[in-house]
Amino acid sequence: MQSPYSLSVIDSCVTCKLREDRLFCNLKPDALANLDRIKFSTSYAADAVLFMEGQPPTGVMILCQGRVKLSVTSAEGKTVILSIAEPGEVLGMSSAISGKPHEATAESLEPVQVNIIRRNDFLEFLKKFQEVSLHAAQELSHVHNTACREIRMLGLSQSVQEKLANLILQWDERVPNSKGRLKVTLTHEEIAQLLGTSRETVTRTLNDLKKKKVIAIKGVSMQIMDRDRLQKMASVPASHV
Repeated sequence: MQSPYSLSVIDSCVTCKLREDRLFCNLKPDALANLDRIKFSTSYAADAVLFMEGQPPTGVMILCQGRVKLSVTSAEGKTVILSIAEPGEVLGMSSAISGKPHEATAESLEPVQVNIIRRNDFLEFLKKFQEVSLHAAQELSHVHNTACREIRMLGLSQSVQEKLANLILQWDERVPNSKGRLKVTLTHEEIAQLLGTSRETVTRTLNDLKKKKVIAIKGVSMQIMDRDRLQKMASVPASHV
């Protein structure tokens, strides 16, 4: 079924062909059938706010299609992007379990489909199925590890070039068999918010990487041209990438 945002909506978790590749959704038939009963699907346009920092949790959102940025904003209005959520990730789970307000704002980067589960239904789902609780713990562990990696990149990298090289390599890791070909739909401002720097610095650093023929950019397409040099810029041993 087509949504208003030209998404091919995935109606059923049971028949979803993508769930085996997704940590939380890859469940046994009885748990999967229960998930299908308690969730409801909806779609959002690009730049839609799914929930806001400081808002009480009403449930969780399983991201089925599209990408969502998670960010925090200071009292002075400075925004830092914490992460970019990919399909299969569960949004708002920490707040739903703890009952505490959301620590970040979730905003769609493109049209997205999400499966929403009300908080009470989600907590009962965790209690009923040990497998679901384990998957939830694994998902939270993934979020924690990702956050640690981002903090390490921001706090220990010596330059914007090193941070940006790390970020490009991370993007490449997330795409199986990418062969260095990436689709980058983030704006320079959004990349700056990920790296804790300015848009001008990101633009200047990307142009420098292009001049050095480390990467090539055409529209939203990026090609890693010299992986060895990119790894040296990122201070990452080749065997770790």
